[in-house]
Amino acid sequence: MTRQLVVWIDDWQWQCCGEPFQVGSEVDWTMSDQPDRDWLVPVLGAELAGSLTHAEDHHGGLENSHAGIAATVQRIRAVSSEYGPNPDLPHENAISPIPGTGLIEDVAEGTGHHKPGGGRRFVGYVVDLVAE
Repeated sequence: MTRQLVVWIDDWQWQCCGEPFQVGSEVDWTMSDQPDRDWLVPVLGAELAGSLTHAEDHHGGLENSHAGIAATVQRIRAVSSEYGPNPDLPHENAISPIPGTGLIEDVAEGTGHHKPGGGRRFVGYVVDLVAE
């Protein structure tokens, strides 16, 4: 039985420890089935954030993580956003993505270093996988 997974990958997770992947790659990732949709809704929009089934995790920081989920990459979307001050964060110079400025682009590979342009910063990837 095959399963369709829609996975969030934080930019910093992949820049730190990720191996490049592309459409058609076979991957074996540690993932949590509890992506942080609350944080992602302002960047991805409610519909795409709601479609996420997992979040990739290299550092053991996500609750309910499962190691060794093998799957084939079907689609890669690079996500970027404008950033600005966030008064809700404790540090006075803290910035975060500005709601409504997210840009989602289909790309052929994930390296962790997407360059979106237009004053936006790379935030992460949404990756569609098929798992057996």
